[in-house]
Amino acid sequence: MVATPILHHLHILTLLLICSCSMHASANTTNSTVPCLPDQASALLHLKHSFTHANLPSWRAGKDCCHWESVACDAASGRVISLNLSVVDAAIRRVDPALLNLTSLKILSLTTTRISEGLSSLSKLPSLNTLELHGSSSWDPVGPELSSVGDIRQLTSLRLERYDFSRSQPSWIGNLTGLVYLRMKSCSFTGTVPDQIGTLAKLTLLDFENCNYTGQPMPSWIGNLNRLTTLSIQGCRHSGSIPSAIANLTRLEVLRLGNNSLVGKIPQSLFAFPALKVLSLKNNQLSGHLEDIPSPLYSSLSTVEINDNQLTGHIPKSILQLKHLEYLNFESNRLSGTIKLSSFWRLEKLFFLSLSNNKLSIADEEGGDVLKSLPNIYQIHLASCNLTKFPGSLRYLDKVSVLDLSSNQINDVIPSLVWENWKDQLESLNFSRNMFTALEKFPSLVHMPRLTALDLSFNRLQGSIPIPVTAMPGKVLDYSNNNFSSILPDFGRYIRSFYLNLSKNKLNGYVPSSICSASHLNILDLSYNNFSGSLPSCLIGSGKLAVLKLRENQFNGMLPENIREECKFRTIDLNRNRIEGELPRSLSNCQQLELLDVGNNQFRGSFPSWLGILPKLRVLVLRSNQLNGTIRDLDGDHGTINQFPSLQILCLASNRFYGHLPKGWFNKFKAMMENVNEEGRVLGYYTNTTRGFYQDTVTITLKGSDLIFTKILTTFKAIDFSNNSFDGPIPESIGNLVSLHGVNMSSNNFTGQMPSSLSNLSQLESLDLSWNRISGEIPQVLTSLTSLAWLNLSYNNLVGRIPQGNQFLSFPNSSFEGNVGLCGSPLSKQCETTNSSALDPPEPYNLWQDKLDAILLFTFVGLGFGVGFASAITFRMFCHIEGLDRKRW
Repeated sequence: MVATPILHHLHILTLLLICSCSMHASANTTNSTVPCLPDQASALLHLKHSFTHANLPSWRAGKDCCHWESVACDAASGRVISLNLSVVDAAIRRVDPALLNLTSLKILSLTTTRISEGLSSLSKLPSLNTLELHGSSSWDPVGPELSSVGDIRQLTSLRLERYDFSRSQPSWIGNLTGLVYLRMKSCSFTGTVPDQIGTLAKLTLLDFENCNYTGQPMPSWIGNLNRLTTLSIQGCRHSGSIPSAIANLTRLEVLRLGNNSLVGKIPQSLFAFPALKVLSLKNNQLSGHLEDIPSPLYSSLSTVEINDNQLTGHIPKSILQLKHLEYLNFESNRLSGTIKLSSFWRLEKLFFLSLSNNKLSIADEEGGDVLKSLPNIYQIHLASCNLTKFPGSLRYLDKVSVLDLSSNQINDVIPSLVWENWKDQLESLNFSRNMFTALEKFPSLVHMPRLTALDLSFNRLQGSIPIPVTAMPGKVLDYSNNNFSSILPDFGRYIRSFYLNLSKNKLNGYVPSSICSASHLNILDLSYNNFSGSLPSCLIGSGKLAVLKLRENQFNGMLPENIREECKFRTIDLNRNRIEGELPRSLSNCQQLELLDVGNNQFRGSFPSWLGILPKLRVLVLRSNQLNGTIRDLDGDHGTINQFPSLQILCLASNRFYGHLPKGWFNKFKAMMENVNEEGRVLGYYTNTTRGFYQDTVTITLKGSDLIFTKILTTFKAIDFSNNSFDGPIPESIGNLVSLHGVNMSSNNFTGQMPSSLSNLSQLESLDLSWNRISGEIPQVLTSLTSLAWLNLSYNNLVGRIPQGNQFLSFPNSSFEGNVGLCGSPLSKQCETTNSSALDPPEPYNLWQDKLDAILLFTFVGLGFGVGFASAITFRMFCHIEGLDRKRW
């Protein structure tokens, strides 16, 4: 009896399945009864042969063209109605006439092919209503070809990408009066958007993305397009305020005006559109207070994105009444006041909340009825929100995947709910820059299968480093600037991240060899710890890393000699360890290397001129080692013309180099000879992680102090040869390095005079030649160095008057002390003055007298003594009469 109803239901289910299968089979039969017509296939094959190259393996004769990739047919007629070549790797430069045989074609997409010929023929396709074209910023397509698109009057959808309209505005778009959708991406314009677009009364979608309007205000005619449901103008450099005419667009559902330069207040009318669901005004310069939202209970808003502006005041309470709100982003403004975190929990549909980087104070309340109905929120960003404890109300959320509490003042333990309640879905966790002291009940290994980013940096955490075990390749693991003292020996087996930073902790002992198992690592920073022993050979020998920073540890031993030819290093920083031996010549395999810092170690050998073949090497720091010998010609063993072509910082200080610098030694540094005015880029590495850009650092002695450069601009140039035993004159070729900002050649045995060519270094800020044996006078031309802020010429053998003028008037006594022959300001020793007399005429008169004497000497020699004497007497009398031998002042 019990089985009878079940059998009855199974019988009904079986009948339904049979009917469903029959209907599906019937549909398939209907679709397959009309295959692609022969003339359609022939036209497509002819079209394929017109491409320069095309990856269209399915386009073969004898096959139904309706099943070819990028082709769609009308099921009833077998005619091609859609052709999408935007996803095809094809080089197409012109429209082949064969395309015109596809007379039923409605949709044509050529957005990656850069058509430049035959566009005018597209007007002969009677059914074409959707057209997508791709241009090139290097070609000016605006002319009869592109403008002929204006003749396809039946178009309802047009997309143009990467066209340059800077010479001629596309006024022809105004002819397409039937347009419903208009998209323009990455196009360039001169002046404003064409007014003719404002006459397209049927438009429901207007989408301009990354178009350059050269800082023009948004056009007021936008208010005429009152059928618009989507208005998206993003990344177009629009300036001015949001036009009031937008208030006319009462049918708007999506409004995106982000990534422009809009200023002024946000009009209250934007929140009053009854159908508006998406409002995005991010990355502008909008300011002022946010007004209350009219009738928030009846609003359709689901997305409010106003981050990265300059808004002030409080968050309106009416925001908390938007019952459809799913996404709310107020990040990086100047909003202030105190707001209860739990008040957002009333928004039952909310899944994204960001209040980071404002002047807000977040109040945390755990109790109340509000916690009975929590939203499905899974992303919460509360960085810089003046939190002092872990928000207790978060414990009631069970779907959190992204949580950012960075840059607060949380003095607390990290609660176990993080890895107990959220471990299965947690993707990103940022607790950096707080005062967390411990992790509650955190095991050494915790399974977090979806975690890609964990940032615990800049806290007070101690003990063993917690290692998440994840199933996905991650991006960031950052434990830096804490008090961690140990790490699991086999931790490398579980590291699947791109970036691992353990710097500035209290880790000691050997680096576990398991680090070699971390195959996804690209950036590794173990600096400022107390690691000792030899480096795991895989860290350098494999050459798989892009960045390796091990500075300020106790590593010893030698570097591996064999570094693989596929070396990917861009940064190697081993400063302040105890590594010895010679630099391995296989470093020359690292063709991407930009920074090599092995300073303050125990390396031996001669100057590594063989590094000069590295085309991208910008920073080379060899200071405080045991390198020795003379600095020979940079060509070394390679004989390459371009040695060190990109080098901008060279530090050889505190080694045992000696001998003369070759006369043309500086002429090899081409990057230091380029006098560029641009700001330059920051030396570092794009990580494609939450860390964004990884910046290189370097320590340089500049202006008498060791300075840590946390941001190295490619335009900064400096050389440091101090504390060696170089002798002989400083080569005049140093004057060719016109972009130098710092020169330190102190504490050597240089002799001879100061090169007057130093006056060519117009960007020089710091010059230190102290503690040498340089003699002669200080060149007066050095007063032309108006950027020179620090000068040290002390303890040499310089003599004469100290030049006066410009920066030299600001240097103290210490810049010149220890040169007993120097005189004049700022020293107390005054220079001796010589009285003027007839026997000691001024310089201009002496110059003329010398020239006159030379003329007389020529007269004696050329004419003989007798005639010459008479001629000379006559010439002297003439000069006296004409006044040519008078004193000239």
